Amino acid sequence: MAAPHGQAADAADPGPAPDLAESLRQLGSTAGAGYEAFKDAGKAFRTLLAADIALARSAFGRTLAFLGVAIALGASAWLMLMGALVSWLALDMGWAWPLAFLAPAAASIALTAYGAWRAVVYFEHMRMRATRRQLARLGIGELAAYTPDAGSPRSTRDATEQLAEAPDKLGKDKRGIDLTPP
Repeated sequence: MAAPHGQAADAADPGPAPDLAESLRQLGSTAGAGYEAFKDAGKAFRTLLAADIALARSAFGRTLAFLGVAIALGASAWLMLMGALVSWLALDMGWAWPLAFLAPAAASIALTAYGAWRAVVYFEHMRMRATRRQLARLGIGELAAYTPDAGSPRSTRDATEQLAEAPDKLGKDKRGIDLTPP
């Protein structure tokens, strides 16, 4: 059943509407409060970032100091172990002195070559290939002219791999530096 005309109007009526000036004042105070909150959050973030950078800078220096100590002690320990191995091979095993020196030297060279090879492999990760591809797809960076646009169905990976196979297609950037494929 339908309610009488006067009752429906009373239930749906929230009260008198605020006038335009009052609405604008409320909107202005809300905007001002939002801006103040944004400003306070920005200051807090700036303080946090400055503290974090200071901590990282201090930690980096200490890390380098302890890394230097570790390298020096590790190298001296390695030299002592190699000296002990040479002595053991020459005196206890009866090897000739040149051969006793050559065996640990060959082992050290092999381990050095393995370490250098692994360093080169991990160094490749520093090229940030995926990030460079995505930036190029968005039109940012030196490879943007050589990759498909963001709306294209073509794969950016395929396009950059083709550039890697034929680096002569790449030119130079604005400063005259050769471009390297990602």
